[in-house]
Amino acid sequence: MTGSGVTDSGAVNPGAPQRVDVLVVGAGQAGLSAAYHLRRRGFAPYRAGADGGFVVLDANAGPGGAWAHRSPSLRMATVHGFHDLPDAELPSVDPEAPAREVVPGYFTAYEARHALPVVRPVAVRAVRAESERPDSRLLVETDHGIWSTRALINATGTWTRPFLPHYPGHYAGRQLHYADYHGPEEFAGRRVLVVGGGASAIQVLSEVAAVGETVWVTRSEPVYHEGPFTPEYGRAVVAKVEERVRQGLPVRSVVSVTGLGPSVAYRRAEELGALHRRPMFDRLTERGAAWGDQELAVDAIVWATGFRPEVGHLAPLGLRFPRRRHRADRHPRHRRSARPPGRLRPVRQHRRRQPGRARGRQRPGRAARRPGEAARAGGGLTGCGAGRRRVRPPTGGRRRRGRRPRPQRS
Repeated sequence: MTGSGVTDSGAVNPGAPQRVDVLVVGAGQAGLSAAYHLRRRGFAPYRAGADGGFVVLDANAGPGGAWAHRSPSLRMATVHGFHDLPDAELPSVDPEAPAREVVPGYFTAYEARHALPVVRPVAVRAVRAESERPDSRLLVETDHGIWSTRALINATGTWTRPFLPHYPGHYAGRQLHYADYHGPEEFAGRRVLVVGGGASAIQVLSEVAAVGETVWVTRSEPVYHEGPFTPEYGRAVVAKVEERVRQGLPVRSVVSVTGLGPSVAYRRAEELGALHRRPMFDRLTERGAAWGDQELAVDAIVWATGFRPEVGHLAPLGLRFPRRRHRADRHPRHRRSARPPGRLRPVRQHRRRQPGRARGRQRPGRAARRPGEAARAGGGLTGCGAGRRRVRPPTGGRRRRGRRPRPQRS
């Protein structure tokens, strides 16, 4: 374990929680960029035994983030895209050098150049509020102790949460996610079904098609982008992603926004005739996949189906709405109150309504026959249609609107 906050016994602050001002989770590209700007804005690097400053916790044993786990066959020439870290341009490298070696080396030099306080390996297990106060500090529970911070930047990325979609049926052969793909050697002379329409699928197709047979399937038509990936185009892509996030909508895949460009891997796959796309199959079979009555036998399936955000450690904060929309991502016009931007509060859990029972107060011993009757009987909140409007209970002696008085019998 390395880092300025690690004791000789291998435990970080085993006693009372170490107090810092800002804690960054993850030391990949986003985490290092955040650390650079924190130091630039005047935050002091974390020092063992001293309160305040900022620290970066990384679960990996060394620098590089997800790049250190990429396939050995991924070369710098076939990388879909790479953005330089702040104030440090990626030096010129051999295009045939493995990306899993070049990028971690670049990150190592960056951490040393800017003296960033990265502590590793430290895995964050959970983040909780210290109290119910709105200005409460956050407790960060790790496998090497507890930290207390005023603010937290989550930069855990997606690599540790590969996504595998569910399809009916069962395939008895070898299948793996792109995260476990280590090159085309094991697929020599075999027929491989590649699932996915992103850059990862293109890389697999460009490599496996050179040593075996490939079948490419995607759920929807691939998105293509003609022309170079210019800075102006990059800013337009970021703007699209940011607008979707501000609306509280889930972030789509990278390729759905950037499109498949004329990369080295794309041109190689095109030359090998591997870009003949098929629609998604209906079900899996023991020997392969099937479209209706047509079955295709394959030797392996590579699921290049993307990843999901690694945010499970934030669950104790209750940052999601009942409809799985992030409170932090709500659009300003939909907010119920004018809270400071970025202020997160746990969502209050509501009691579940019993089936067949209307909302609102009811007369003792009498169940309302319809939602509106509950409000007329005893006031309170009505059901769906007028659920946000308080209904005034009827006063004694006044005739209820909409009802005719019964004639008095003589």
